[in-house]
Amino acid sequence: MTTNPLHADLMSLAPQWHCSARYLQWQAESSPSLASALHALSMAFENDATPLTLQAPAPFIQSLANLGIALQISINNTCIDIPPYLFWQYPNNWLPQALPPLPLHYQISDGRRHPLRRAQGHGVVYQRHIPWLQQSLSFRVADIDIDLPHFHRWMNDPHVAEFWQESGSEDDHHRYLEKVTLDAHSTPLIACLDDVPFGYFEVYWAKEDRIAPFYDVADFDRGWHVLIGEAAYRGKDFVSAWLPSISHYLFLDDCRTQRIVIEPRTDNQKMRSNLQRSGYALIKEFDFPHKRAVLGSLLRERFFAEQLWLPTL
Repeated sequence: MTTNPLHADLMSLAPQWHCSARYLQWQAESSPSLASALHALSMAFENDATPLTLQAPAPFIQSLANLGIALQISINNTCIDIPPYLFWQYPNNWLPQALPPLPLHYQISDGRRHPLRRAQGHGVVYQRHIPWLQQSLSFRVADIDIDLPHFHRWMNDPHVAEFWQESGSEDDHHRYLEKVTLDAHSTPLIACLDDVPFGYFEVYWAKEDRIAPFYDVADFDRGWHVLIGEAAYRGKDFVSAWLPSISHYLFLDDCRTQRIVIEPRTDNQKMRSNLQRSGYALIKEFDFPHKRAVLGSLLRERFFAEQLWLPTL
């Protein structure tokens, strides 16, 4: 078999792996480590959504099946078929701090009954290599001491202020970040490419959010807001990296999340187009006290079945 040139880096890092077309074979008597296999699969699925077959010792094949990233095992128990839509639902490959879902326990916050949420974390919560940029994209929880200077500058950028309407002093923005940080239903995230901050995301649980009265909200629906603060990081190639990635992160963060919602201003035509190209259905327009918004919705099943982690913009 001939080595696939797309996986030259893989071969140099793990020479026991042999890749030909969509067939990945472990060529050693000992079993590979899970980390080695996940790395090999990551490279194989990085920009190719075609299923592949993996061959390795039978006990290791069974362990992959037990993780739920494979559909069936061959008769001799040494081959397994791995569809990308299963592999991309395995959180440990993208979430450095992946944790199991919390047990279901209801509580009431501001008159809203909702499941118990995990406390806001710290550090990097999602990371992914973007092959068309040849850079690493990450989301990390905002640190006010570190992130206030660029957050303040971003909020006063006319392009951002037009839609966010949060221009103001550094003290104003310190209070803003502090409020979001203390809010149990939301998390402020800084988006980075190769550790360079370029944008801000606010992710939230929809059931406790102002959006809840405007649609049939479910317990584990998530939502998000975004601003791209650095002008050099705006444009198609960047949108096709961060937009599918924030959706991917929110689906991985809790496996019970079946839907993601978003509510941009109705006159934000560029955002509306980007959302639709990334699988979001625009359901309806409605009025918040501060803006007229359009409700966008993305289903978990659609995201993974249509392989929307790959660029569609």
